[in-house]
Amino acid sequence: MRLLLDEMYSDVHARALRAADLYVSTVIELGLAGSSDLELFAVAAREGRALLTENVADYARISAEHLTAGRHHAGVLIALSSRFSRRAAGIPSLTQAILAVANEQLADRVVYLDRPSEDGPKRY
Repeated sequence: MRLLLDEMYSDVHARALRAADLYVSTVIELGLAGSSDLELFAVAAREGRALLTENVADYARISAEHLTAGRHHAGVLIALSSRFSRRAAGIPSLTQAILAVANEQLADRVVYLDRPSEDGPKRY
């Protein structure tokens, strides 16, 4: 999985996800700090990267507009702040949630990540 981490995620998150064998870049590493959500989405789509964010309102809308215009993207992963802490202690559960969907078809989808339970990831 190729993944672009939105600006709210640090290099600590990137390192943890890379340790889980995910191909990860951050907005800061790509020199895109301060870019608009639309610009970040366009970069992710152009580079075939799913975008990890907490920003459901903007990216759900941008994704829908992108698809309505006949364009495609590699997916948007939503990690709601009510489910996942960005602090170091929250990184393992975020990593597990991403790995739980990593082999799914994510293209053109907005996927809400769920905290893994002890019985495995929830499926709806």
